[in-house]
Amino acid sequence: MNNAYQIVVCGGIVPDPLQTLEPVTGPAGPALKNEMMLPAVLDPWASHALYEAAHLARQAPGTKVFLVSLAPKAKLQQVLMTVGQKAPFELVALDGPAGGFTEPFETAAALADAIRAIPGLDPARLLVFGGWESACRGAGATLQMLGERLGIVDQFQGVDELQLGADGAFTILERIDGGKHQVSLCAGPPAVLGWATGNLPEPKNNPQVGMANMRAIMPALQKAKPAPLPAEGVVFASVTLPKQQRATRIVKDQSPETIAAEIVSWIRQ
Repeated sequence: MNNAYQIVVCGGIVPDPLQTLEPVTGPAGPALKNEMMLPAVLDPWASHALYEAAHLARQAPGTKVFLVSLAPKAKLQQVLMTVGQKAPFELVALDGPAGGFTEPFETAAALADAIRAIPGLDPARLLVFGGWESACRGAGATLQMLGERLGIVDQFQGVDELQLGADGAFTILERIDGGKHQVSLCAGPPAVLGWATGNLPEPKNNPQVGMANMRAIMPALQKAKPAPLPAEGVVFASVTLPKQQRATRIVKDQSPETIAAEIVSWIRQ
């Protein structure tokens, strides 16, 4: 049986988590202050999906990995200088906004069009990977909408592990309530998998992989199609940072049960 797959990983870029973000209202609506000046990284959730895709590709010879990214291509180029050394992939770039002030519906539509346009794409061997959540587009719905647009009904969210069987079937571990996992069996592609943190370490930088990737990344960035995501009809009343609240008391000789009850009471207020 031919167990070679076509894995499409969807991932955008986000500001480096160590940066302080300040929301502002610009001419086109809400944005981040000096967003284009902030150092960026590949979305951490999407990073796990990319590493898992590379791991599966090593298990199934002939598998090809595509990274579909919707982001400003100038910032995307900077990020891919590092990400390109982690795993081999072919880039499909869309030149559009990277911030969190976009609609999942429009994002999913743009990604679906880009995936359908991949030359030689075989829907019968297609696996769509992405982040279960996102550090910028955290609606938790983009992947689901994308799967529906591609006609893929087998969808798994909160995936921590995928095991490939000899017959081409997948055993998938999905997160559920109570810190437990639901074990699912998928006969094979097509399928959509929204990855949680997984259990693989971050791959080491490999300059040879980076050089091979960059030979294809630069032409892909030059051919990036505009994807403005206008979000017509969407209005943000206000955008502010979460308020910090701190109330400290020093109390001695109280039992853990009393302390816990007081904390719960404070949270409910």
